[in-house]
Amino acid sequence: TFLLILLPPVPILFSMPRNPSASLGGYCYHALNRGNGRRAIFHDDRDYADFVQLLHEAGQRTTVRLIGYCLMPNHFHLVLWPRADGDLSGSMRWLLTAHVRRYHRRYRGSGHVYQGRFRSFPIQEDEHLLTVLRYVERNPARARLVERAQDWPWSSAAANRPGEPVLDVGPVPRPAGWLRHVNTPQTEAEAEALRECIRRRRPFGDAAWIGRAAGRLGLESSLRPRGRPRKPAEKSPTLFGEEGNE
Repeated sequence: TFLLILLPPVPILFSMPRNPSASLGGYCYHALNRGNGRRAIFHDDRDYADFVQLLHEAGQRTTVRLIGYCLMPNHFHLVLWPRADGDLSGSMRWLLTAHVRRYHRRYRGSGHVYQGRFRSFPIQEDEHLLTVLRYVERNPARARLVERAQDWPWSSAAANRPGEPVLDVGPVPRPAGWLRHVNTPQTEAEAEALRECIRRRRPFGDAAWIGRAAGRLGLESSLRPRGRPRKPAEKSPTLFGEEGNE
């Protein structure tokens, strides 16, 4: 005879970062996720508005402060400032779970909505934070969805829009003339540095700060060279390692 032992189901926390220490409070983070198979997760204004409402609810439920955001057809960018250890992963877990449930309820579907866990990297609280905010808010203009960043209604660049989630000014306030700065194209070197942080979860800051942050957050592997040197003729990967908007 055989004894069959039924184990309790293991919950799938798809929004939990791979390294728990990389969710420490007191740092600013850039967090993002993308639709499974590069598919759209926002199909119309209602979908966008529903997610914005969830951002507002997340701000009420947790102590994570929202500094900036941008929703794109098949992915989103958030700039977050958690107060305590574990707040980032907890807030993202609630947000993504709530969104998946709402998405399936509206479209009567099931299965994966997102490609997997959200990706995040810590940001130094100086001009590097402003660089990330500019990158995030400029996304719709870079993708040529609008001419100016502030014309995209689903972004923190569209100030004073009804229903907008509460935004924290953050540790580094946006300077005067901010939108003019956002609408000025970033250099390719600056954009590629951020893409590399996204791909490898590498801290974004000056060299000394990167070393300290990587050590404290257990992200040392993100600083090591990976694989063979890329050939000059080889095409650079996009934000998620495949074709698509940033």
